[in-house]
Amino acid sequence: MWLRTGCGITFDVSVATPFILMLRPRSGIQQWVARESYTLKPSVPAIEYTDNFGNLCQRLVAPPGEFSIHTTADILTVDCIDVNPGVPFEDVQNLPDSVLTYLLPTRYCESDKFIDLGREIVAGATPGYDQVAAIVTWIRDNISFNPYSTYFQLSAVEVNERREGVCRELTHLGIALCRGMCIPARMVVGYLHKLEPMDFHAWFEAYVGGRWYTFDATQPTLKGGRVTVAYGRDAADVAIFNQFGPALYPKEMKVNVEMLDVEPK
Repeated sequence: MWLRTGCGITFDVSVATPFILMLRPRSGIQQWVARESYTLKPSVPAIEYTDNFGNLCQRLVAPPGEFSIHTTADILTVDCIDVNPGVPFEDVQNLPDSVLTYLLPTRYCESDKFIDLGREIVAGATPGYDQVAAIVTWIRDNISFNPYSTYFQLSAVEVNERREGVCRELTHLGIALCRGMCIPARMVVGYLHKLEPMDFHAWFEAYVGGRWYTFDATQPTLKGGRVTVAYGRDAADVAIFNQFGPALYPKEMKVNVEMLDVEPK
């Protein structure tokens, strides 16, 4: 399916402020970026680099005053997600080197604290894909996904205690539980068609059977129409913007995703 994604973010900047942005999707196995527009107002010099996770990042210094970023992209993405019950667990000693970092505890995913709970949740499930599916089912049944929750910027331990959170929080918990079972898991941030309310979205992928599979504990069913912007170990790696200096929050932020009836030309 063809999707047109876009976002607009506006800041009121008091002093010249360095930013690192992460707003450009990249082409890959699951998506192809056919057209893209990226506008800064006022226009300032920007330098792009690729971080350690392959994400496209933009460095710039925003001048004092109103500063805005507007992006759009036409992207071909899959309209359904691969589901593969029974795919086996990958022994740690056989994992690719690049995957090993996704086994370790991180700031927001304290996987070493979820070993016992993880074992309880996956009891009786076939090691591998079915264990991750059991974790997702447990989160849906026990943690409330509330996109308006006042609980945000929580670690896996904290969201497990509060039993409520936004997509990022439920994703942290899913990742921590997977890693506690020695299943590599990584965070994904991007767009989801027909997400309500519309915003940037977070989900996770788990590495079983020699490849990454998509999981999303916030949605009643696993659906396609996803556009990946960034991968990382947890939310600290995939922030759509980081600013350095006086604390800044967007004055306005709008996200939109629409399906295109025909292939863009």
